[in-house]
Amino acid sequence: MTGNQYRDLVGNYIHHNYAQHGLVVYLEVALGKTVIGKDRQIDVFVVRPQDRKAVAIECKYHASLGTVDEKIPYALQDLEALWMPGFLVYAGKGWSRGVLHTLEASRHAAYCLPDKQLGRTRTTRELDHLLAAIFGFWDQVLPASKRLKRGGS
Repeated sequence: MTGNQYRDLVGNYIHHNYAQHGLVVYLEVALGKTVIGKDRQIDVFVVRPQDRKAVAIECKYHASLGTVDEKIPYALQDLEALWMPGFLVYAGKGWSRGVLHTLEASRHAAYCLPDKQLGRTRTTRELDHLLAAIFGFWDQVLPASKRLKRGGS
């Protein structure tokens, strides 16, 4: 899978699961400057026009070991500098253990690998949780079976 194919997969996953909740997905949106003054290009931009809430999502797919690892600290720093919520979604088997640890520990990163049916699975859970936090979609991630019943558990 290429980086652009991964970006499209993530965008399609969000549209498929959240358009009915008012989210609109855009791909490759120019938005401000990076921390080093370059024009920023957001891979997936998601907005809910109803209340104007939005999130910027950078997508990184890494299938084999290589130099992409070196770009991750910069990408996370750049997301932290945004004037809006933003995070990086990632997948693939090519991450070094050190960078994978950095991604797993970052509040600005979420593992996400949608399947071809675009359904919610364990491999999309981290992205679903971030979207719930940003847009208030708690009913989409909290299982009804865990709700406390009156008078006990």
